[in-house]
This record gives sequence, C-alpha cells and structure tokens, in this order.
Amino acid sequence: RDVVNAVLRHRSDLEQRHPELDGFYDDLYDHVLRAAEWTESLRDMVTTVFETNLSLQDARLNTVMKKLTGWAAIIAVPTAVTGWYGQNVPYPGFGQPVGVLVSAAVIVGIAATLYVVFRRKNWI
Repeated sequence: RDVVNAVLRHRSDLEQRHPELDGFYDDLYDHVLRAAEWTESLRDMVTTVFETNLSLQDARLNTVMKKLTGWAAIIAVPTAVTGWYGQNVPYPGFGQPVGVLVSAAVIVGIAATLYVVFRRKNWI
C-alpha cells in the first residue's frame, strides 16, 4: 500500500503525465487495498485457529491432571496409614497379628472407596 501511494504521489509530480493511465492506477490501488484487507482477515483467522488449538490443549491437560490427582490421592492413603503404623509408638493392635490385618483392611477399604468415588465422578 505504501509503495503504491509513493508511486501515485511521484506520478502526480511528473510533468509528463498520461491521464489515460489514471484508471489503471486506481485499479492498482484498489487491488492493493483488497489484498491488504484480505491479508488482515487471514491473519485474524490464523490467530483464532491458534487460540482454539491452545484451548483444546489446555482442556486435554486439565483432564490428564485431574486423573493424576485422583491417582495421587488414592496412593496417599496407603502412604499415610503405613506412615502412622511405622512410628515407634504403641498403636491399636501393636504386637498382634490382628494389627497388621486391620491396617491392611483400612488401606484397602479407603483406597477402594476413593477409587469408586473418583470413578463415579469420572476423575480416573
């Protein structure tokens, strides 16, 4: 557009001007304006496509993070229970075989409950 404007300005300063070419220069300027507008429109469309792609990637990442968080919560239960029973203090069932079975039952029960709840909410 700037080049065509410079040509038109330079042409109007010339002494040997051919008026029969004015229509061609007007057409040239019109085509340049249309091409510039079309380019601007395409740039906006490409920007929209990139933004949509980023939004889709964010949505997929959120889904993956939701699933990872659900599994981390399920894995945290055995860690917490075994950490509690791993302390060197007396606990219910200390020194008895039933204590190990109770702790294993608590681990499996809470982990299974979390699994069912998260599965129903479609988190895993």
